Amino acid sequence: MPDVSDRSFSDRSCRSCTLCCDLPDIDELDKPANTLCRHCVRDQGCTAYAARPGTCRDFLCAWMSDGDWGAEWDPTVCHMMVYAQGPQLTVLVDPRHPDFWRQEPYFGQLKRRAAEAAPAGGYVIVYVGDEVEKVQGD
Repeated sequence: MPDVSDRSFSDRSCRSCTLCCDLPDIDELDKPANTLCRHCVRDQGCTAYAARPGTCRDFLCAWMSDGDWGAEWDPTVCHMMVYAQGPQLTVLVDPRHPDFWRQEPYFGQLKRRAAEAAPAGGYVIVYVGDEVEKVQGD
């Protein structure tokens, strides 16, 4: 695993990550989940960046938008894309690395976040392809 511990939150950028162009479904582009967007070149980026739809313009994964996510959550390292939807923390796992989320430090951190969110009605849900699992906090 690459050492990304020296990157600060303010230095974060998408770089070669294209998980948000691959893992979620994007209705505006008629793009199903786990299918690379027709405008994306894997590990390079969007070929229609200037004309991308609002959904894409407005989206930032948790690693990009929340400094509480450590360097190990860099999507190019963890092979996951995390984002919040109301009380739900959604984790989309790259199907090419289906069990990565169950490894440490990821699984323990997801369980902790689930436990912290539960009193307010929040929860953590993980999608790996067509499989869905709710993470139970400790």
